[in-house]
Amino acid sequence: MSGPDSPYAGMHVLVAGAGTSGAAAARALAGLGAEVVVADASAQRAAALQDEGFEVRDLTEPPPGTALVVTSPGWRPDSPLLVAAAAAGLEVLGEVELAWRLRPEGAAPWLAVTGTNGKTTTVRMLEQVLRAAGARAVAAGNVGLPLLDAVLDPEPYDVLAVELSSFQLHWSSSVRPRASALLNLADDHTDWHGSFQEYALAKAKVLDADVSLANADDEVSRTLLTRARGQRATFTLQAPRQGELGVVQGLLVDRAFPDVPGEATELGAVDELAVTGPHNVANALAAAGLARAWGASADAVRTGLSSFRADPHRNELVATADGVAYVDDSKATNPHAAAASLASYASVVWIAGGLLKGADVDDLVRTAAPRLRAAVLLGTDRAPIAEALARHAPQVPVLEVRRGDAGAMLEAVTAARRLAAPGDTVLLAPAAASMDCFRDYAERGELFAAAARASAPPAGA
Repeated sequence: MSGPDSPYAGMHVLVAGAGTSGAAAARALAGLGAEVVVADASAQRAAALQDEGFEVRDLTEPPPGTALVVTSPGWRPDSPLLVAAAAAGLEVLGEVELAWRLRPEGAAPWLAVTGTNGKTTTVRMLEQVLRAAGARAVAAGNVGLPLLDAVLDPEPYDVLAVELSSFQLHWSSSVRPRASALLNLADDHTDWHGSFQEYALAKAKVLDADVSLANADDEVSRTLLTRARGQRATFTLQAPRQGELGVVQGLLVDRAFPDVPGEATELGAVDELAVTGPHNVANALAAAGLARAWGASADAVRTGLSSFRADPHRNELVATADGVAYVDDSKATNPHAAAASLASYASVVWIAGGLLKGADVDDLVRTAAPRLRAAVLLGTDRAPIAEALARHAPQVPVLEVRRGDAGAMLEAVTAARRLAAPGDTVLLAPAAASMDCFRDYAERGELFAAAARASAPPAGA
């Protein structure tokens, strides 16, 4: 609704952040007739919106007359601008909440995914399944298209595969997806939320859905599912009980949304998946469950899952040489993700380290120890990993790369190559953030792949 009939016509709205989601919010609100001011200290981000005619300022409090604040997900609740907005009694909502409120009549249902790890893989899998079912579908939210762009697209979508971060969920209040999935929960982003409990409660908002799924093999997720108001279902890597999706003799099986009530529906084989590891089987079951809750056929699930290929830097085989595989899982930026990655391979030369942000690696190393042939550590916080290896895997050779720039990756891969034997996997699963030595996790992964390929032909060549 635009023009004088829009509830936002003439409203003074402050948008916090000029990045992707903030820009989408500013454009959508301006299109509805709102008077928009954007707050951002970055001259580069400001310039793009200023070229479109928006007023962009570096602000620490809302301008006089502001009636609503829409924040980008990265803005912390304790940022001065948002604290001032709350003190002034202004409603603060996120781009996801705004998108939900702006849905037109008969809008596409949302199938939402959150969790500490696996969100993007699951949403991309879901997108493939929905398209295999013949739907006009798109991945949106924390991955792919901004939700506002998806919701307001002049050619409506049939269904949206929505990735939601804990930041986005924190700023949401009325979002109610058709179906949602909570993949897993581990210690992450407590610096933003203030505590693991607050982080978990933000994630649990996704379960305010018509149908809610959670990982039965993850204790925190399973416990939070009890908060769900609608229909509940779970997924597991074990044989499924009634109301679950699971695995039976290498087959993905649905007993939550079966074709025949009380029976089980086969959804495909585990070995048809192009991605490896138990965590990716769990992701596939979550995607299948969401699609089945929406109404996708078993054939669509099988076709979509078997055609899925992972995004770069997510357990990506980038090279093989002399019987050694080189796998880039640079997206494993916390211990929980690294543990899932390490569990996928029998004998590993592990490249790890970076910015741990206070995360504990003791359980990770203890669990992974039997799989480790050697470890190569780099980055600012390599010492805690080295100490955990000394405690739990004293027999494992450990080499440290001491340089603190992007050149550390070539040294790390060179060292790993010397330590690896035929049948091993050289695995980049850092368990840490990348910004100490690299621009981001993508650059870290690209440098790993380039170093691996320098003396090895690309995988599949």
